Amino acid sequence: MDRGLWAIWYEIADANREEYLAWFHGVHIPEKLARPGYAWAAHYVLAGGHTRAYLALFGAAGTAAFLNPSPAQLALRQSAQTRRMIGMRERAQSCILAEEARVDGPQAARRGPGLIAGAVVQFGCYASANSAVDDDLGAWYAQERFPLLAGLPGCIGARKLLVSVGAQKHAILHEFVSLAAREQYFAPHEADAHKPDTWMGRVRPQLTHAPGSPMVGQRLWPAPAQD
Repeated sequence: MDRGLWAIWYEIADANREEYLAWFHGVHIPEKLARPGYAWAAHYVLAGGHTRAYLALFGAAGTAAFLNPSPAQLALRQSAQTRRMIGMRERAQSCILAEEARVDGPQAARRGPGLIAGAVVQFGCYASANSAVDDDLGAWYAQERFPLLAGLPGCIGARKLLVSVGAQKHAILHEFVSLAAREQYFAPHEADAHKPDTWMGRVRPQLTHAPGSPMVGQRLWPAPAQD
């Protein structure tokens, strides 16, 4: 099971996109997947007009795979090509995450190939105001949000995560079969964040998201299977 996640999100200038993507998909991802413990990788282009923005996800049995060696240690070993390519990233953010809870949706069989995250994801990484908010947030996920996702059409599933390395404390990864399914079935529920009389509307204003979060991405690599 993949209980560890490494998330990296960033922007790439238009002039560098083709060269960077060829390297990332053809060289860098295979290098990472060759390391002990790495289970899968997925690369997403972010939706909503941010065509220069990307999200990379790496999965492992646990966070130890990403810390032996750690990102800082890996940076000391980078080749000249890797340093040049990573230097193309703008406004880069990252975190290493441990899975706290998981729910499968009606389309759980559409995850993959293998354990790879779905064709479309919504990822958020954030800190809470205090421990009382943590209590309320956790109860909201367990009692309201996860039960909703378990029966939501087009939903593959979701993972609630805790930050092991990074500035925030919490993260959530939603998975969907398509952008259209997310917009039709999930997006209307997100409107509750702006309704103070809802549970989400009470919790959401007390969360501080990382720059660029939350984000919605469509998988570039590996290419999603065509229906």
